[in-house]
Amino acid sequence: MFAFLSSSSFLRAPPVNPQAPPRPFGLAGLAWDGATTNRPGARFGPQAIRQASQMLCDGIHPLFDVSPAGMLDDLGDLPLPNTGLEAMRAAFAAQLPALLARQHMVWLGGDHSVTLPILRAQRQRLGRPLAVIHFDAHCDTWRDHFGEPSGHGTWVSEAMQEGLVLDACFTQIGIRSAGERAARDHVRERGGLIFTARDLRGRDSPAQLAPVIAQIRERLAAHGAPPVYLSLDIDCLDPAFAPGTGTPEPGGLSSAQVLTFLEELADLPFVGMDCVEVAPAYDHAELTAYAAASFVWTYLAGRLACGGARVGASST
Repeated sequence: MFAFLSSSSFLRAPPVNPQAPPRPFGLAGLAWDGATTNRPGARFGPQAIRQASQMLCDGIHPLFDVSPAGMLDDLGDLPLPNTGLEAMRAAFAAQLPALLARQHMVWLGGDHSVTLPILRAQRQRLGRPLAVIHFDAHCDTWRDHFGEPSGHGTWVSEAMQEGLVLDACFTQIGIRSAGERAARDHVRERGGLIFTARDLRGRDSPAQLAPVIAQIRERLAAHGAPPVYLSLDIDCLDPAFAPGTGTPEPGGLSSAQVLTFLEELADLPFVGMDCVEVAPAYDHAELTAYAAASFVWTYLAGRLACGGARVGASST
């Protein structure tokens, strides 16, 4: 029997014991895709990512030389209604304060509309706006969601309008989709950084990406090293690496590029991350789920290696 199929939790995390102190990290699934605009199915992403993570459960990270296995509570998929976006966000918002106070949280989506309530809760908890590093094929700065006021393509502009983020410390990586110029340039016009997929073509290694990494670090340092949130839409990857997503866009990043960014930026003061838009119904050979699991694993290993396991909970 293939032993890795014996668990449905991320990295085979044991059942949460409510009587025991929490482990450094918490992980929860957000099985919601009611705001998708093309192919639905991201509600099944959390479980696919968990399943793919089974291959990593006994692994020491090859760069950081640590393993987050045993350091994680998998809280399962949160109970969220599928009746509508605002109902989902309200139910999620009610659960967020206790979870963020308890542990450094990682979220498995779900579509990208789940990020806005996370940023609202983090802004409230920290008492200050956040820096954001945003991997995506899409700018997510549209003024409406195909006639609706909010969705998975509006959360960036909403977060800026609500003062949840530091505009100058908002960095987008991998953007390449079609869209009106006002939306594509929105983050840059508000003072943030955009590194399009075209900008990054042929740049994979730490040395090749060093100038980009340096710009991100310099921008954060110039604004007092604010807390950083990481939002990773799996469609930042080229469909060759991640076919299992609702809105695939050719010409995207490679898995190696994303891993280089995660590894080289691991010591930033991250307060949490999400990995969203994995839609396993469109996946091939589980490529997308494996990439997502590896990105989350690398993020967690980086937090451990850099001494930031508690940054998202009691130390801030």
